[in-house]
Amino acid sequence: MRTAYKVRVYPTPEQAAVLNRTFGCVRLVWNKTLAWRHHRYRADGAKTSYAQSDRYLTELKRDPEFGFLFDVSSVPLQQTLRHQYTAFVNFFAARARYPRFKSRHGKQSATYTRSAFRWKNGRLFLAKMDAPIEFVWSWPEVDPATLNPTTVTVSRDPDGRWHASLAVETADTTAGEPGQAPATGSAVGVDLGVKDFAVLSTGERIANARLLERKAKNLARYQRRMARKQRGSNNRNKARAKVARAHTKVRDARADFLHKTSARLVREHDLIVIEDLAVQNMVRNRRLARVISDCGWGEFRRQLHYKTAKHGRHLIVIDRWYPSSKTCSACGHLLAELSLSTRTWHCPSCGTRHDRDINAAKNILAAGQAVSACGADMRHAGSSRMRSAVKQETSLARVGLPLF
Repeated sequence: MRTAYKVRVYPTPEQAAVLNRTFGCVRLVWNKTLAWRHHRYRADGAKTSYAQSDRYLTELKRDPEFGFLFDVSSVPLQQTLRHQYTAFVNFFAARARYPRFKSRHGKQSATYTRSAFRWKNGRLFLAKMDAPIEFVWSWPEVDPATLNPTTVTVSRDPDGRWHASLAVETADTTAGEPGQAPATGSAVGVDLGVKDFAVLSTGERIANARLLERKAKNLARYQRRMARKQRGSNNRNKARAKVARAHTKVRDARADFLHKTSARLVREHDLIVIEDLAVQNMVRNRRLARVISDCGWGEFRRQLHYKTAKHGRHLIVIDRWYPSSKTCSACGHLLAELSLSTRTWHCPSCGTRHDRDINAAKNILAAGQAVSACGADMRHAGSSRMRSAVKQETSLARVGLPLF
């Protein structure tokens, strides 16, 4: 299993200058190579392989106009080509959108492999730097000196914060290992929504934090101030940084909420069942796009996926077309129609009164338990284009309770 430790980095002014120069070269190589790919395809209809893009980078370096590319480490430039090739592979496989050009005002990053950095006694030495770069370690139970990172990605957020992501290969955890508590024997179905972030099959409702809505007025005011500043001026850069910091606060608060919610579900339940949602299609509704994006359903599912895999839990994702809201969880009667405005309804067969969301969560749990009984394993992340559970390979479900 591959684990990443993201730390806050505090470079010196000299180190920041080296990193900023590297970010600029990485961005230049990405944009130049992407434009070259476009030109080759439109002019000749030719596709570009990684080897061809690598030769193009060599020719680009030989151009006297771009001689400054030799002033930075060549490893981040090579990694940029690999990332771009992977981006096109994911696009043609319908797993991601078409690669876009990079802007100097967005997030900047550069990836270093083992040939471009040294990790010695828990200290990080990057290429083209004589002194180690300072960072803050936030995991007291993990000794950084014992780690052996394979790659290091240094990034700078639009608000000016620096981070480094250390990728480490770790052994898969199994039940019975240290840190794994006994199984709880509990299973839960989760129905995600907008009014309530999640409704559980136990009847519990997790309120939607609506973090972006709380900051909407401040964000609008900051953006209006930035729009009135002259382009290219220092005042506009300051205003842009203030807008970025406001977005960062919302993003950090959302991440904190999602991590705490997903960790609690993984800690308390052996089996978690969620519904496959077509988030990309749902955000096309202009009235609900901002609210749905603020919920972070995709990130919540990603966190559940890796946390259940890491701590020996079992995650099942059922088909998005399963009529969980229209099916009676008591007798199984299926309604012909159920409008979205109807929040409660009575079953015409058995007379049971249902809350729409709780009933859907119970049906999601029942469908997931049926999938688990037949041996299908839906515990995976990525695109929502998935097969039905009966077509999946069988996989053993590991049990155990993570300690947070």
